[in-house]
Amino acid sequence: MNDCNNPLIGAPSKPLPDKIGVIGAGTIGPDIAYYLKSAIPGLSLVLIDIVDDQLDKAIRRIEAYADKGVKRGKLTAQQAAGVMQNLTVSTDYSMLADCDWVIEAATENLDLKHKIFAQVESVVSKDALISSNTSAIPAAWLFSELRHPERCTVTHFFAPAFSNPVVEVVDWPGGSAAALEYLRWFFCATGKVPMVTTDVVCFMLDRIFDNWCNEAAYLITDASAREIDSIALDYVHAGPFDVLNFANGNEIIPEVNTMQANEEGDHYRPAPYFGSVKTWNTVPRGEPIAVPPEKADRIRDRLLGIVFSQTVDIVDRSIGTSADLELGCRLAFAFRKGPLKLMRELGEAEVTRIMQRLQNERPGMPLPGQDIARYYDFHQYLLVDDVDGVKVITIRRPEALNALDDELNDEIFSVIRRYEDDPQVKGFVLTGYGNRAFCAGADIGRFPEYLGDADAAAQYARDSSRLLRHIDGMTKPVVAAVNGMALGGGLELAFRCHGIVAVHAAWLQLPEITLGIVPGIGGMVIPYRRWPDAALTFHDMLRSGRKLDAETASKLNIIDELADDYADLITRAVQKVDSMQGRTVKIADESVTIPSFKPMQPMTTDGQVLSSTVISITENAVTEAALSPSLEAALEVGYLAFGKSACTAAAREGIESFQQRRQPDFGKTG
Repeated sequence: MNDCNNPLIGAPSKPLPDKIGVIGAGTIGPDIAYYLKSAIPGLSLVLIDIVDDQLDKAIRRIEAYADKGVKRGKLTAQQAAGVMQNLTVSTDYSMLADCDWVIEAATENLDLKHKIFAQVESVVSKDALISSNTSAIPAAWLFSELRHPERCTVTHFFAPAFSNPVVEVVDWPGGSAAALEYLRWFFCATGKVPMVTTDVVCFMLDRIFDNWCNEAAYLITDASAREIDSIALDYVHAGPFDVLNFANGNEIIPEVNTMQANEEGDHYRPAPYFGSVKTWNTVPRGEPIAVPPEKADRIRDRLLGIVFSQTVDIVDRSIGTSADLELGCRLAFAFRKGPLKLMRELGEAEVTRIMQRLQNERPGMPLPGQDIARYYDFHQYLLVDDVDGVKVITIRRPEALNALDDELNDEIFSVIRRYEDDPQVKGFVLTGYGNRAFCAGADIGRFPEYLGDADAAAQYARDSSRLLRHIDGMTKPVVAAVNGMALGGGLELAFRCHGIVAVHAAWLQLPEITLGIVPGIGGMVIPYRRWPDAALTFHDMLRSGRKLDAETASKLNIIDELADDYADLITRAVQKVDSMQGRTVKIADESVTIPSFKPMQPMTTDGQVLSSTVISITENAVTEAALSPSLEAALEVGYLAFGKSACTAAAREGIESFQQRRQPDFGKTG
């Protein structure tokens, strides 16, 4: 059994299911079905409902999703056809008999769910998993009366279930640890982000969102829905009333808040206005209206106060982890920042003031049970596990394909610094969360501020290299376990590790040239000093952005070992750390001889025109760095070249086109 923070470490207890049943063809059931069918090739799925018309609509909806997936390039025509194959709809529960797992996604009615689960248990095998998509009803209320409750739990999806990555998986006393760990593995292996919560009403994330919406409705006596949404847009991408309209929340919020009030106190009672309003008058998204300052302050304090109150309650009661709460709010509800990060940025005094005001105006709401500063003591972007004396550091930033930013770099650095002198720790493995990406490079959100300023851009590259330079000098081994794509700054990080292990499907790329810039933190230096025989390959990668698949990289000795799957990857990486004890290889600290660059057409393999100016900067920097008498001097060449590229018209065009999601036009920039 895997009890690691990273669900994919260790082999699963059983393989992916062959057949899954979904009960409920209304709102979210078809979305869950589409996710499962598109994520597991060859899966048989049966969708159950009591209304034939609902089933017909569900099939058409799933087919429309598949068609849209093809048009958007997310599915091939063959994959879309596979979604519709082995997809059965029925009103007959006996069709579930040979399912490995049945997911209930019916109406939020406890009596109805009891009847459904009794029917399910009467037809499925005793080993079949059973779960409910409820957003609020505890697992103990749902499953305690079943003959085999240990194989049951809540798997709470968030809308739209086929694209929203978050799934809450409930750990309840009657459920087995094996079922919980298998579901964590399953969701992570199929592209979701499972978050374990305890078995309380509303679990973890809905405690934030339902009370955020409920508190907004309480404010209606003093402000309009348009005003409240306008203030909320500072913190979310859609205001609470906008979401209530979209999700039919006027029916949902009163139900779940009544449930929470009955369990935890009358301060959770739903606002009285839900019963009198069908549709709220809201502002268009992204178009807030002006709100008088005093009113704006009160709205802001109450909205933040309720989020902070629920946050400290979740952490104090260990309903979920701080890291899951932060990530879940960003992914499930499109919060611009997680609540704990907001608290840290506002500071202890301001958070205390806001929560005291909430207590005065809404007495009974939870208050902090510990010093405010203690709530910030967690890794926001990392999962850290101990595997046979090796610290496995998993980069978990799935919304950005595990891309690096300053905070993430600092977190990795802090973990390494904490354990590198610990005699019980043999070394470190760096990997990415999920199966798609090791690390998709550096987050380019800060790049625009350096355009046109060579000195500032070069200094940014130096500052971003602190972690890499530290790894260069380490005696304990650091091994990169490349579980998917490794791009740009992410590949530069892997290059600095003392060993690289990768899954067969992994691939490497230095795509900076397609953005009109050069790799600034060692990509033009380190590869040539570590693998000089592959110099021509690196020439091509740097100048054309060509991808390098793991099989080829292995033949060039860039990758030390190939692994069959994620569990094998981590096992091999840990073994690699063991084999390198006391003999990490240092990067060459003298000049190296490399082949000269040959003339090329400035374009990618698929015909995208590239900047001849930036290609020239790349060639000159690589040549000069190779001739440099020390590693430090060579890296400095790279920093300065990054600064120079930041001052080109190509860099401005490349970064702007990336932000605008369009193809850059380097033909006009040179």
